[in-house]
Amino acid sequence: MNHHAQLGLAPRNQHDSDPRIADMLSKAKASLGMVPNMYATMANAPALLETYMSGYASFRAESDFNATEQELVFLVISEQNGCDYCIAAHSVVADMSKVPTAVTDAIRNGGSLEDLRLSALATFTRVMFETRGRPAQSDLDAFISAGYTEQHVLYLVLAMALKTISNYSNHLFNTPLDRAFQSREWRR
Repeated sequence: MNHHAQLGLAPRNQHDSDPRIADMLSKAKASLGMVPNMYATMANAPALLETYMSGYASFRAESDFNATEQELVFLVISEQNGCDYCIAAHSVVADMSKVPTAVTDAIRNGGSLEDLRLSALATFTRVMFETRGRPAQSDLDAFISAGYTEQHVLYLVLAMALKTISNYSNHLFNTPLDRAFQSREWRR
């Protein structure tokens, strides 16, 4: 049961009368083969969707995290924020990217990761979330010792910004899960 406020703005689509919205959602459909419900609701604030889409593309292209690490980061942050929609969506994206199911399921179910490097990434992502970007030096040192760099830390900040946009938007709209993501539905 939903016990928080919910926005009543109607989802937008690629045929929207606002050319900016129509263009962004048409590009999403061309790229993803669909307009995710999350994009359709976020389009009510075009700058919000535009910022999300641009930052998401930059994170994917520039973060120097591999596909498994990228999905792990998005899943950890979404789990910390309690976003059912993003956990399901990123689990499906992870499956399509050949991320081992053991990795995604460990994050989804609060389990541990056998891979020490991935475990360090998950732990440091949680630390960054829990400390609001103020990790202890020992946490940063452990992350760096696992083979990551200070630039990776900055890309974690970008990932957190992106997931704040998407997770909070999904909370505000109680975004219905797209059929494409239902196979990996998740509830906190």
